[in-house]
Amino acid sequence: MKPIVRFAPSPTGRLHVGNVRTALMNVLFAQAEGGTFVLRIDDTDLDRSTAEFEQGIRDDLSWLGVSWGKTFKQSDRFGMYDEAADKLRKAGLLYACYETSEELDRQRKLLRVAGKPPIYNRAALELTDEEKAALEAEGRTPHWRFKLSGGTVTWHDLVRGEQTIDMSSLSDPVLIRGDGSYLYTLPSVVDDIEAEITHVIRGEDHVTNSGAQIEIFRALSDHLPEFAHTPLLVGGDGKSLSKRLGSLSMLELRQQGIEPMSIASLLAKIGTSDAVEIRHSLKALADEFAFTKIGRAPARFDEKDLTALNAKLLHETPYADVKDRVPGDEDFWNIVRANIEKISDIDDWADIVLKPMSGEIAAEDKAFCETAAEFLPAKVTPETWGSLISHLKAETGRKGKGLFMPLRLALTGQQHGPSMDDMLQLLGAEKAKARLRGQAA
Repeated sequence: MKPIVRFAPSPTGRLHVGNVRTALMNVLFAQAEGGTFVLRIDDTDLDRSTAEFEQGIRDDLSWLGVSWGKTFKQSDRFGMYDEAADKLRKAGLLYACYETSEELDRQRKLLRVAGKPPIYNRAALELTDEEKAALEAEGRTPHWRFKLSGGTVTWHDLVRGEQTIDMSSLSDPVLIRGDGSYLYTLPSVVDDIEAEITHVIRGEDHVTNSGAQIEIFRALSDHLPEFAHTPLLVGGDGKSLSKRLGSLSMLELRQQGIEPMSIASLLAKIGTSDAVEIRHSLKALADEFAFTKIGRAPARFDEKDLTALNAKLLHETPYADVKDRVPGDEDFWNIVRANIEKISDIDDWADIVLKPMSGEIAAEDKAFCETAAEFLPAKVTPETWGSLISHLKAETGRKGKGLFMPLRLALTGQQHGPSMDDMLQLLGAEKAKARLRGQAA
């Protein structure tokens, strides 16, 4: 069977590098195996979920080149979750609890003081119907917990290898809040069953949660996907990215001028045995994808690496791929692209080459630049710059930086940039002569 995978973001914010990496792991695996990628919108938190964020998720994925074979929203499927909850209740696996958050917190503190694991004591299972009625008469509404087996759950994780969870060390998870709203766990299992998800690929912070979900899978159906839990992202300094995720959203990176394949190349390769290198398509990344390449150590995301990759990608990008996004013609792009890190940097060079400006000429260099202007021919050729330098060296005795830097500053106002033989051809003789004479052109 070809794999069916899913990416399940909540529309409570924009996509950031952490959840985009999870999306990519799913997309690349599906493409590598000829499978299907499902986009599931986890919007059961109706108070925090917005249509704007949902559209933002879709826009960000599309910008990254990700398409999906199927998509749905959890908010359209509450009836399915209700049916699943009823099935668990009838099986004696979903039970009502009436403790307040303060009472539960006190219970955990007492257990810690006693040196015991702070797990729920299942006191609600001992309540009689009369006691439940009395609690509800007080105005309490029940939250509902799934009764774990207390045994062990074992599975072969495609990244982490053999995994065993001792279910007796965990609290019975709350599946339904006191207000009747669903937490993540039950809807996720129901959706994975209904969509026939074959592989659940997500961050390793879900490992323990997978133990409980596997028991829910088994309670509801014969369907059980395989699991792959990937290491989480950390910053280049090894510290958590959690406080900086807002600045690492796809929207923010896009506004900074980062290219989508730079992001995809970095996120697909960090934390793997492959070298971090630019790939120009998701297909190329998919062709190289394998769970066996993913290491166990946290994957280090460094913005400096992203900028360097982005620069390398732009340096290799042909004009045809950017002609609708940049000013100037193909000659302009081919000459200046090696000097930009982000596509927005092209605007600085457009101001220098395509718009009137005057460079910088120090007082002691005015006569030298005037001599250069007088020597320039009416038409610039690829040999003009070399001829100019040779002539000025012979005429003035200048050499090295003192020979070429005054000319670069007069023509571009910059100490660094593309080779001056190329820049001189872009500027043309008339504009170059004027700038060498200190005039705006």
